Amino acid sequence: MDIRSNAYTQRARDQITQSSLSCAALHDRLYARDPIGTPLIFYNKPHGLLRRDPRDADAEEMEQKFQSACAPRKIAVLTSGGDAPGMNPCVRAVVRYGIAMGCQMFAVYEGYQGLVDGGNQIRKMDWKSVRGWTHIGGTLIGTARCKDFTQREGRLKAVQNLVEKGIDSLVVCGGDGSLTGADVFRAEWPGLLSELEKSGSITKETARQHQHLNIVGLVGSIDNDMAKTDITIGAVTSLHRICECVDAINTTALSHSRAFVVEVMGRHCGWLALMAGIATGADFVFIPERPPPDDWRSDLCAVAQRHRKLGKRKTLVIVAEGAIDLSLNPIKADDIKTTLAERLGLDTRVTTLGHVQRGGSPCAADRILATTQGVEAVRAILAAKPDTPSPVIGMSENRVTSTPLMEAVELTHEVAKAIHAKNFARAMELRDPQFAEEHNAFNASTIMDNGTDLMVPSHQRLRIGILHVGAPAGGMNSATRTAVRYALNRGHHPIVVYNGFAGLVRGDIEDATWIGVDGWTARGGSELGTNRHVPGVDVDVGMIAYQLQKHRIQALLVIGGFEAYSGLVSLEKERMNYPALCIPICLLPATISNNVPGTDFSLGNDTSLNAIVSACDAIAQSARSSRRRVFVVEVQGGKTGYLAVEAGLASGANTVYIPEEGISLSRLQSDVNHLMALYLDDDPDKSEGRIILRTETVSDTYTTDVISNILKDEGHEFFDSRTAVLGHIQQGDTPSPLDRIRATRLAMHAIRFVEAHTSDALNDAHNSGSPAPIELTTAPESIAVVGIAGNAVKYNSVKDLLAETDIKNRKPRAAWWYEHRDLVDLLAGRGLFTPEAQACIRQDQKEALNLP
Repeated sequence: MDIRSNAYTQRARDQITQSSLSCAALHDRLYARDPIGTPLIFYNKPHGLLRRDPRDADAEEMEQKFQSACAPRKIAVLTSGGDAPGMNPCVRAVVRYGIAMGCQMFAVYEGYQGLVDGGNQIRKMDWKSVRGWTHIGGTLIGTARCKDFTQREGRLKAVQNLVEKGIDSLVVCGGDGSLTGADVFRAEWPGLLSELEKSGSITKETARQHQHLNIVGLVGSIDNDMAKTDITIGAVTSLHRICECVDAINTTALSHSRAFVVEVMGRHCGWLALMAGIATGADFVFIPERPPPDDWRSDLCAVAQRHRKLGKRKTLVIVAEGAIDLSLNPIKADDIKTTLAERLGLDTRVTTLGHVQRGGSPCAADRILATTQGVEAVRAILAAKPDTPSPVIGMSENRVTSTPLMEAVELTHEVAKAIHAKNFARAMELRDPQFAEEHNAFNASTIMDNGTDLMVPSHQRLRIGILHVGAPAGGMNSATRTAVRYALNRGHHPIVVYNGFAGLVRGDIEDATWIGVDGWTARGGSELGTNRHVPGVDVDVGMIAYQLQKHRIQALLVIGGFEAYSGLVSLEKERMNYPALCIPICLLPATISNNVPGTDFSLGNDTSLNAIVSACDAIAQSARSSRRRVFVVEVQGGKTGYLAVEAGLASGANTVYIPEEGISLSRLQSDVNHLMALYLDDDPDKSEGRIILRTETVSDTYTTDVISNILKDEGHEFFDSRTAVLGHIQQGDTPSPLDRIRATRLAMHAIRFVEAHTSDALNDAHNSGSPAPIELTTAPESIAVVGIAGNAVKYNSVKDLLAETDIKNRKPRAAWWYEHRDLVDLLAGRGLFTPEAQACIRQDQKEALNLP
């Protein structure tokens, strides 16, 4: 099979078809092309992977036709507007994927100013140009405000600078203003080109060759304020910075029983303020999309005073910089401080976080988002046609999307217009689908705790048990806190069970209180205690039923991993034998391995990814410092490669070994050859360190030490190898903001789930004057996984999920994340550093410089 990756036009594809037809008489090989035009030769006998087939006289001619038919595309990438963590991984992905697709890549330094200035501000990028960029915050190619580009004369210079370098495609990473400017530039391109031709600045042939400009937008914004995407590059990292600061503030506030008002960014968007409020356990938040009444001071004081009476020693208020009341009057941090100090006598301080929110290394989620979207941006460029609207790359339903850029920009601007027109319902509607739901969740679990607003009828109030099962995972405590407080606000009686199902059998049970779970949002691990005991295997199901009936538990919330899932399967099977099990039982998935069926994400997996990526950054730094060193890093994950693949993508790993693929000697030899090629290509004085991630259960034979020793021996002193086993550090310390927010959302839905599955039986008993029955439901769907599917939270019965479960390997049969696997190797340069590939690259460089 012969693979070439630098011919992609329709003309080349047609020539492939003709060559294939001309060789139809040959019976030992078949010519074809893949969907993006790469020529393929299939043989009916084992045949080595060659650059060309020496047996085939037509192979040489075919290859020459490919090369002559397609000059490589020239694509530039720039960052503009406010910097956002994740811009550097984005640029890295655009550059490397573009090179892998046979394109010549350029970076425009200093944003649109670089376009206007030209010269060295538009630089050719090679593979090494973006090495080590994944963990660096901000933007290494710079960003700047540019008045010149707002003038036609400046844009005329920009066109000339691009055309002189042969560039006719531009990837722009920035906010709505930057993306609007890019689309205007594209619309004006033909006119500007014509003007340059008439003035004699460019030739007619040059104008003909560059008559169209392709634009693709990527949204880099910490505010998460762009329509048509659920999340923007940089927003989650900014939320990390806010939560780190607020967690630190909480400790001093608790010590002195103070109130703190924290101002965060968000002029027209309250996403940061709202999510930070949920993730840090704030008492009140102010956002522009859902302003409080004009008499907000009374509402604020009522909530703060009520929480103090319940036993809280601190008060935390988070306010977006653009917060307003219903009359559009600004609500400032100092106004809030004065209100709390004068009306309640609280010692109140103000902290304005400012630009610290933009700083620091991007979190794992932003690295993955930026990388996958950067790859999609190049694909969009290669698929673009002159008459198609400029696309913006986004994220929806946990999938990378491409939508018309100006449609997204117009909807984004409509939010500010709706707020100005006091149409706040429309403003909320224009945000991502989760925004309104999260706002309601915050209010329901925090604000509406006055004993009247949310109460269900007395006969529908439940005794709800909550327990943790499996290994500790970040977010377990956050989910418990929300479940307890929301249950209390609804009038239910929450009961916590210590030490999992084993503790339930022993009767380790306690009534939960509002103040008892205060501060649990930011606590890692499991405050209730957890273990891997499974009903029917390690714990007697009859004793579980006995304790449930004894303590009159009418619903059960289980927070845990695959052991918890197995436990629910066992309990569902035993319902016919134990009436006490005929209650709604739901599982909130919580495991770092992310291997529970029925959900895209489990609580704890984001915390774990950040712990792994942070460790890999430190390990890679050590490897770079030591020169020519490869670290084999062992990660957890059971029989699923989720952690290895996603952490590998986020940390820039050289490759990953996962259970879904296994390991073989041929694979190891291929990896050794790849490493040798990389190190031979390195500058001897600046040789890079590299990392490989290995899932702990991928092979009993090829252990982490064995792989490291093979790499060391086969490296022939070009590089050496070390190991790093991360172990339980992967469970993390403080839960990540995403895990805290997901925990809050799932816990709210879990309470609603048990209410929905008990209301009919309780209403029937109430109407007939009977006491509440022991058997509240026998419906199969009343034992379910409460999971995240795209944007939505869905309830999947464990009975239905069994068909989707690989019980032996303890994971779902399908894995949405597996499509990221190939990107790890591709962005590590697999195949691009062989002598043949390097010869092609050098030839391209000579041609670009017009050298013989």
